[in-house]
Amino acid sequence: MEIAKISSKGQITIPVSVRNRLHLNTGDKVLILEENGRFYIENAANVAFQHVEEGFRGAAAEAGFNSEDEMQDYMKEIREELRRK
Repeated sequence: MEIAKISSKGQITIPVSVRNRLHLNTGDKVLILEENGRFYIENAANVAFQHVEEGFRGAAAEAGFNSEDEMQDYMKEIREELRRK
């Protein structure tokens, strides 16, 4: 458990141990979530990335790729075609 003090401007300093666990750096944004009266702080970039991952989950299989290598080979073919044009 960590304690943070609120400044006169309503700001808090997130303790370094919490910043490290959330992989936060200067300038990063945090997401504050409320659930059943409790508030949670998360790294906004990580949450966004998780949503993107969920959106693409299964897309490779639907496109007919059976492995990451197959997908990488296809991407190389597309790049090569674009270079030729």
